[in-house]
Amino acid sequence: MTDPHQLLKQVFGFDHFRGVQEQVVGRVLDGRHTLAIMPTGAGKSLCYQLPSLALEGTALVISPLIALMHDQIRSAEALGIKAAALTSADDREAVVRRLLGGELDLLYVAPERANGEGFRRLIDRVPLSMIAIDEAHCVSEWGHDFRPDYRLLRGLLDDHAELPRLALTATADPRTRADILVQLGIPEDGLIVSGFDRPNIRYHIRDRDSGGRQILALLAERPGPAIVYAPSRRETESLAAQIAASGRPALPYHAGLDASVRAANQAAFVASEEMVMAATIAFGMGIDKPDVRTVIHAGTPKSIEAYYQETGRAGRDGEPAEAHLLWAAKDFALARQRIEEVPAERQGEERNRLASLAAFVESTACRRAILLRHFGEDPPEQCGNCDNCLNPPATVEVTEVARKLLSAAFRTEMRFGVGHLVDVLAGKETDKVFSNNHHQLSVFGICTADELAMVQPVARALIARDALRADAYGGLSFGPGARGILKGGEEVRIALPPPKKPRRRRGEVADGPADPLFDALREERRRLAKESAVPPYVVFHDSTLREIAAARPGSLAELGRVQGVGAAKLERYGEAMLGVVRSHG
Repeated sequence: MTDPHQLLKQVFGFDHFRGVQEQVVGRVLDGRHTLAIMPTGAGKSLCYQLPSLALEGTALVISPLIALMHDQIRSAEALGIKAAALTSADDREAVVRRLLGGELDLLYVAPERANGEGFRRLIDRVPLSMIAIDEAHCVSEWGHDFRPDYRLLRGLLDDHAELPRLALTATADPRTRADILVQLGIPEDGLIVSGFDRPNIRYHIRDRDSGGRQILALLAERPGPAIVYAPSRRETESLAAQIAASGRPALPYHAGLDASVRAANQAAFVASEEMVMAATIAFGMGIDKPDVRTVIHAGTPKSIEAYYQETGRAGRDGEPAEAHLLWAAKDFALARQRIEEVPAERQGEERNRLASLAAFVESTACRRAILLRHFGEDPPEQCGNCDNCLNPPATVEVTEVARKLLSAAFRTEMRFGVGHLVDVLAGKETDKVFSNNHHQLSVFGICTADELAMVQPVARALIARDALRADAYGGLSFGPGARGILKGGEEVRIALPPPKKPRRRRGEVADGPADPLFDALREERRRLAKESAVPPYVVFHDSTLREIAAARPGSLAELGRVQGVGAAKLERYGEAMLGVVRSHG
């Protein structure tokens, strides 16, 4: 069978392609090189899985992480696709035997192996159908996750110039896209950009005031798998312990853990329908888990690109999901210090990325609109599904407070933190104020009580927009943005935090009333997954179970018409699903 629409229905169980899938698949089947920019959850893997079945030979897939390969292999095998990976964690002899015997539709390898002479000699012995490069933003030095080994893939591609090459990524701004095209030898007319919008994700951003307590409160109201991104290894372990102590299963994940512990924790998270993973950013690219309901950033990410990719790990199944970012001024201060450690030629670009992120977290405008404009789209002014659209924040003009704070920093020789500056502005006669003769300064006691209440949030805003910079000891000095406020008449406005809403009970989500049949189908899916030793989502996604519950099929033929039920899954799980439907007749 080579007709793509027949394969789509027979193998994947879908009547129609989504988004740009058909366009991408069509180019691959025509033998043309392509770069596809598609949001997480848009079905990127189908764009090479389907051609691997339609074309003669084995499709070679370059993927960055072993865990990601194994996750995708599980999903492919559940569809009846023959797939394997050639990694240090796999039986090399068995995989090579299957490859040479023509038994594989898909072969996954890391870029490090793909660039090796031994591997190149091996694939010269077998017919290949195509080469796919997943997470292709890693090839660009302008991308947020550059990996030099991706840069070396051009030699492999040119050795097999007759094969269609397909590069895929969810995250690439215009500069990064142009670089990927050049580095991988893809013509400009091979660029296909899907919309970046993830309408099922609700974005929330607020200042961080209590860290762990805020995260526990968010998780208490949001069931289902969740990822909490923390900025350090120590914080991942602390957060995992706090969350577990609250009664929710939770585990840490970071590069400092033993490899066997990392693998076990990841396997437990992938298989769970409730667990929280507290992780550094090393976690996430290596999973293909579609049912993550919540992603929380316990600190600011590296850039808008990183934020988009990391939050994109929520709701890949298309079901409602939430992304929460908790930020503090010190996040931006530390980020600016780290920029000084990167090569000089990259510092300007990194500062621009950080400035864009600061404007994003501070903005009172629609979060989704800002994200989409960053990636070159022209979205509506409001999305109706982010914190600023649902609960528009009040703003207050604080230019005079900002000027007073900047003046206080200047007159105290830019060596002191915000706490001391507040004391100076308040006219407090502390030992520190007297010992430094700061009670004699013109700024001593110049703020009113109302102004003093705004100094902390104003300081946070000024640090975010690089008008103030904090050194390693917390001392505040001028950044490039200070001059425009002090001398240029630039206005400073900040958002007031929204009033706190009463907490809803856990499980009280806006998913509509409970459906006993859907719950029973999920329970049966859990049993089948355990029996097959795969995560529940590999059996069926929640969206498929919802459609089964709504359609109440009475036969295998009727069940086969449900989206996401292909031939292999119908044969393997059909009768069990029908049994649950009949029991709720």
